[in-house]
Amino acid sequence: MEGFSININFWNNITGYVTDIMANPFKLIIFILDILIVGYIAYKFIKSARNSRVWQLLKGIVLIIFVTILSGIFEFRILNWFLTIFTTYGVIALIVIFQPELRRMLEQLGTNKFTKFFGIGLEKNLETKTKEDIYKVVIAAKELSNTKTGGLIVLERDIQLDDIMDTGVRLDADVSPQLIVNLFVPKTPLHDGAIIISKNKITAAACILPLSDDKSITKGLGTRHRAALGISRETDAIAVVISEETGKISLAKDGNLIIDLKEEALKNILIKNLVTKRFNSDNNKGNLRTKLLNNLKKKDKKKEVKENKESK
Repeated sequence: MEGFSININFWNNITGYVTDIMANPFKLIIFILDILIVGYIAYKFIKSARNSRVWQLLKGIVLIIFVTILSGIFEFRILNWFLTIFTTYGVIALIVIFQPELRRMLEQLGTNKFTKFFGIGLEKNLETKTKEDIYKVVIAAKELSNTKTGGLIVLERDIQLDDIMDTGVRLDADVSPQLIVNLFVPKTPLHDGAIIISKNKITAAACILPLSDDKSITKGLGTRHRAALGISRETDAIAVVISEETGKISLAKDGNLIIDLKEEALKNILIKNLVTKRFNSDNNKGNLRTKLLNNLKKKDKKKEVKENKESK
């Protein structure tokens, strides 16, 4: 009975609050902002919780709340009383059980992780992460080159490679030089084919790429090089190839193949195409506008000097 009366009071409070909001437009704006903020926080929390053990618990909590509301509406008083008591003491139990997770979340307040939680500064973090991944790819390519282990690494850019990923085995693993090297160890299940790096993840391995049928390609180049050229012509992806015969590192981009790249050159090309062009495009536009304005000023100044000379 007590639980039922609590639910009645709850719905009466909600009705009164809605009536008050409708009578005052300013309060309506505040209410909308309130809903948006709470919704966004809930979305980010749920998104982060999906990859932890908290997710199963959240689904159970939602189910209990839903059943509690229904028991109040249909006047299942004993069930409602039991669930209300369970919910009250369950909060204390949850705090004890999930103390490490709660402590970790509180520690993030005021730190850069807190800004990441709300999506602040993600552009800069993504740029840094992309650079780190490039360094890892270069390290892996150098290691494969030293051991003359064949490898084919495709880095996705703007054109998505989902159809190519479907030809291989999905991984969705963090980029690491050790994993890349291990994936190409001969006679292992995933060594034959290409790995795809997309959105800062090794998304798939043992992928089949379209082969280039260009007859001008040197006959000494193998299937990996033809596959690298093929993917670079059909998409805007960049492919890094390590030759099994010579250990030389090559790079395919826009249908062109650069052979025998050194470690530093490979790193510079990847950073230029995957970082500089992507994250500094706005800065480049700004620099271009500045150059144009400076050129116009110079022309106006020259014109002014010329007119002064003619007047004299």
